[in-house]
Formats: sequence, C-alpha cells, structure tokens
Amino acid sequence: MSFRTSVSGTPSPLLFTPGPLSTTPSVKAAMQVDLGSRDPAFLSAVAALRSELLALAEVSEPSYAAIPMQGSGTFALESALGSVVDAPRRLLILSNGAYGDRLVELAERLRLLPVVRRVSETEPLDPRDIAALKTEQPQLTHLAFVHCETSTGRLNPLPALCEAARHAGLSVLVDAMSSFGAVPIQMAELGIDVLVTSPNKCLQGVPGCGLVLARRAVLQPGRSPSVSLDLAAQLEGLTRTGQFRFTPPTHVLLALRQALRELRSEGGILSRQARYQNNASVLREGMAALGFRTLLGDHEQSPIISAFYYPDDPRFDFSRFYESLSARGLCIYPGKVSSAACFRIGTIGDLHEADVRTLLAAIRDVLSEQGIAVPLDPSLRKSP
Repeated sequence: MSFRTSVSGTPSPLLFTPGPLSTTPSVKAAMQVDLGSRDPAFLSAVAALRSELLALAEVSEPSYAAIPMQGSGTFALESALGSVVDAPRRLLILSNGAYGDRLVELAERLRLLPVVRRVSETEPLDPRDIAALKTEQPQLTHLAFVHCETSTGRLNPLPALCEAARHAGLSVLVDAMSSFGAVPIQMAELGIDVLVTSPNKCLQGVPGCGLVLARRAVLQPGRSPSVSLDLAAQLEGLTRTGQFRFTPPTHVLLALRQALRELRSEGGILSRQARYQNNASVLREGMAALGFRTLLGDHEQSPIISAFYYPDDPRFDFSRFYESLSARGLCIYPGKVSSAACFRIGTIGDLHEADVRTLLAAIRDVLSEQGIAVPLDPSLRKSP
C-alpha cells in the first residue's frame, strides 16, 4: 500500500488532486500547537507569513499588503471582487473553464453585472480580446481571469494578458489559486493589482483560509457589500492591531508559516516549479506509454495538473477506477470539463518522482483488473 505516515502515525494517502494536497509531516505537526488569536506568538507568526507572501510576489509594504481571509480560496475571491470593483458593468471577466465561470458566478451574485468573454475549454485566453472589448465597452475599469485553469490544466498567458490590460487601462485581478508558489509571478512588474491564492495548493499548506495580495491603493473602506468579506476592513484591522476582526483559523495559519519555511528551504519558487515539472513530465510520459491521451497538447500544459481522456472502452468504469486507486492510497480527481469525458491527475504538493511512478504502476494494475489491456488500443481511446 502506498501511504505516507502522518504526524499522528496513521496512514496518509498520496493525493494526486488539485487540493487539498499532500503535506509534509512537519506542516501537519505545526497544527498541533494551540495559540490564542491574540497571543503575541500567533500575531508574530501572522506578521512573518504576510511579509513572506509579499516577498514571493516580489513586492513589499507599504505599497502592497498580504491579507489572509477566513474560509476557502473562493471566499477570498468573493471578498476581492466585492472590495475592489465599485460599480456594475465595470468588470471584464475572461473565462476558458469552470474556474473562470466561478468568477462570473461570484461577480453576478455581487450584482456587478460583469462583461464576460468565454472561449472554449481547450483554448487559451486571448489578450487581443481585451482591447476589442474595451473599445466596445469603454466603461470597463477592471479585468479578472484565472491564471491556471485547473479544470483542464492550462496555464493562461499571464504576461501577455497583463500587458494588454495595461494598454487598455484596466486594473488587473488574477485568480492564482493553483499557480502561486510554483510559477514566478512578479506583481508590480506585471501590473497586477490583486492576486488571490490559497495555502493548500502550491504553497503546500492546508485548507481553511484564502490569501489576497493587493496594492493598497485599490482598496477603499466601505466599498464591500459584506461585513465579514470586507477586504479593506480586514486590512485595516491587521495594520492597526495585527489582529483579525473575527476568529482566525489559527492552526491553518501556523501550518502555512511552516509551509513557507519549507518552500524557502526547497530553494524557492523556481526549485519547486522544477520538481513539479519533473513530476508532470514523468506522469505524462508514463500515461502515454499506457496509451492515454491528454486533453491539451504538451506545450499547453501546466506543471500543476493534467487532464486525460477516458479510454473509449465499455469495460472502463471511472468510479471503479477511482475507488481501486483510492484503496491503494492513491487519490486522483474526476474531470471538470463539460465537453469531454476526462479525469485529472495533479502533480503538486509533497509529491516526488517515486510517488508518480507508484501511481503509474497502480493504474496499470487497476486497468488489468477491469480487463483492459495496456497499452490501450488506439481505436479504443476517447477522441476529442
């Protein structure tokens, strides 16, 4: 059985999913400490991790601030949208997948009436759309999009999109939920005003809060329609007292502090990116040898997650496939693409080449149990 041992001594599965992800025993151990939300040791830990997050984005106080928000990454996205965009029809959202569409859902619920440009799930976002839509809709002031669309594994062209937004005079909000910590993002150089991420993806912490990195100038008190999701009020409290306005997830934040230490020890973002890229390359080569096809071409893939077509074989049952891998301590992820039958495999978290090879061997065994020979018959592969 391919399990890691958790800090408590119980087996932990290898999670090949977009999140929550495999974490190190030392990150788990950091959560075994109880600190009060106003304890000086906790406030010191929060201050340190906030500075560290800004450093990862190559910005610093006082122009920028890192603002942890209670809840999941989606809570932080809603907080950012509601706290930064100040009127309907001012926000342009580009979407090429389920998580871009989630931005649309959040903005619509906030009654921002976004202008939306959707493209196919298998196509990249096109920077040329920004200038065209700004010409058609001159009232636009803000742009939001997803950097890594984990429904497909695509890494959208961040520098080109930001450059096009700058020329169009748009303030940029980036959902970097699944890329921050594994892909270098220079906020000031790119002109990103707001970046939203989560500790439980490439930072290798645990779920329980969202993280907003923002240029202070774009946050104005009283703009948010929410009390608990008011980003400006959250920042004001952290700046004035170092404390959260409402009960913070203390254990999650202590785990994040340890995770950031481990990112630094690994050699920083570039070193982590190289490990993830090696994981992804080994995975894709191994899956190709088994006869699987990826949804996207090799040059379009991120090192974060890959989507694979189902075999077009009546004996293939994804539920049984998933459950058999899970019984071996190997957790993958269902598909999230509307136009194709796919499943996804993540290559981030505390995963290494040996873990990926363990997964590949298990996939071969599970297919055999379903009576499916490998490599797959090319005539029995799901076509795009």
